Parts: sequence; structure tokens; C-alpha cells
Amino acid sequence: MNALRKAVRWSFAALVPGELVLVLSVAGGVRIAPAVRLAMEPAVLTLAAAAAALICLDHRRHRRAGLGSRAAFVAAIADTVPAPVRKLTTHEVFLFTSFLRWAARRGPHGVRDGDLPVPYAPGQTATMYGFLFVCVVETVGLAFVIPWPVVHAVTLVLDIWGCYFVIALHASCVVRPHVIGADGSLRLRYGALLDIRIPAGRVASVRREQKFPDGKLAVVDKNGVADMAVAGRTTVLVELTEPVRFVRALGKPAEARAFRFYAEDPAAVVTALKAGAVAAAGDRTRETAALQPAATGHRPSAEA
Repeated sequence: MNALRKAVRWSFAALVPGELVLVLSVAGGVRIAPAVRLAMEPAVLTLAAAAAALICLDHRRHRRAGLGSRAAFVAAIADTVPAPVRKLTTHEVFLFTSFLRWAARRGPHGVRDGDLPVPYAPGQTATMYGFLFVCVVETVGLAFVIPWPVVHAVTLVLDIWGCYFVIALHASCVVRPHVIGADGSLRLRYGALLDIRIPAGRVASVRREQKFPDGKLAVVDKNGVADMAVAGRTTVLVELTEPVRFVRALGKPAEARAFRFYAEDPAAVVTALKAGAVAAAGDRTRETAALQPAATGHRPSAEA
């Protein structure tokens, strides 16, 4: 069983990039040799059959362990499909749906009545449109420079996809802002790449603090602080009462005790989070008081 699972994981790592190259080649009008098709199609079918068998066996095992049907299926997928593949697949799906939401001018995702959306995309608009301009110039330039038809077709498909990716990434940041919940909770996001939920009771302090970190997105430093910079800048620091676990962009787990992030209006964020922290503290005080026994005002008499 373990040997089969390891073989399926390695096959995913080898065949998925190869299948992507074939799809791009076909989209670019490149003629695929019959021998290559005959080799790839049985390999993909074999991988799909082996993965399906493993998922069914793992699903049955998790069901026997007491999980529900949906939870058992998710756990079975996690046992078989590598985390980076799952994360990238989910990211591409969310990227496409976010692009559609942005194009249709629908409201922000995940914002309920009473919640406060915290935009951060405006801080990177100029940078993203600069990237898009460079991608368009590269696409047009290479279309005239490359003389070989096969290379020209593949490069054109990749460049067009690159332009779409830049637009969709920015669109996902627009429709997926940070969210301060009505209960004082905080949801930090960066497009479809990151989604970190911080309960209201975990917020210890919040203040405006402008920094220019140079690390990667949501990398936790030696002090336990994770930076979520936009265009290389953060404006708010939130310190927690205890660390929060989250999943980084490619599926790697991490833990942080403080977050620095960018908000277009940091003053409003600080005000809302402080109000939520006060409300959460009041709720905890009332709950504690309700659990304490009511005082009777006299001591019980001792028996002689």
C-alpha cells in the first residue's frame, strides 16, 4: 500500500508537467507525434486508475475511523495527492472564479452583513498594471522576433496565459479583501493564495506600523511575525495572545504569533479591531461571571 502510494505521488510529479506541455503544444498548433500520444495516454489512465483505487481504499479506512463521508473523502485526497498539487489546483480554480467575479462586478467574496471589508489591492494596482504592460509588450515582441513556427506557437500560448495570470491575480486580490468580522475576528487574505483566520479572542493588540519587509509572502521570521506585504509595504501590526496556525501558498504549514499586513485605510482597521477586542473581552467576562455560583450572602451553619 505504501509502495503504491509513493509510486502514485512520484507519477503525479512526473506526468502532470508533461501533460501540461502537451496541452500547451496542442493549443499552439504543434503536431504531436503518434508515439508520444500512445505513451502518454496509457500512463495517464494508469495513474488515474491507481489514484482512484487508493482514494477508495483510504476513504473506506477513514470512514471506519469515524469520519463523515465528505471529511473521509478530503482526508483520502490528502493521503494520495501531494500538497503542492492540491494547492496549485485549488489556486487555479479560485483564480478563475475570482476573475469571473471581478469581470461581473459582483461584491467582495466572504463578506457578510456586519463585516468590514479591508481592501489592499489598491496598493499594488500600479505595480500589477506595470507587469501587465511588460507581458503584453513581450507577447507582441516575441510574436515578431521568433521565426520557428513551433517555438512561436508555444511561446505565444505561454505569454497569453501570463497576461491572464497577472489580471486574474489582481482580480482575486480585489474581490478577496481582508475581512474584520462583526464578532471582532480577522480574516487575512492575499487573493486566492492565502486565507488566514484569526478568532477575536486571539487579538491582543493592534497598531499602525509602516514597514518595508523584503521576505516572501507570509514567511514567519525568528520573532514569530509573518509579513503579508503589498508592493513591499505593510501598514498594520496585529499581535496575538497565542500563535495561529495557517497554510502558506504552496501548502506548507506555518505558525505565527503576530501579523504585519497592508491595509488601504489602516486607521479604520485599528479602530474596528480595538472595538472588536473590547467586545470580545466583555463577552468573556460575562461568560465567566455566569459560570460562577451565585453568592448567597451568608455562611451555612455548622452542625453541633
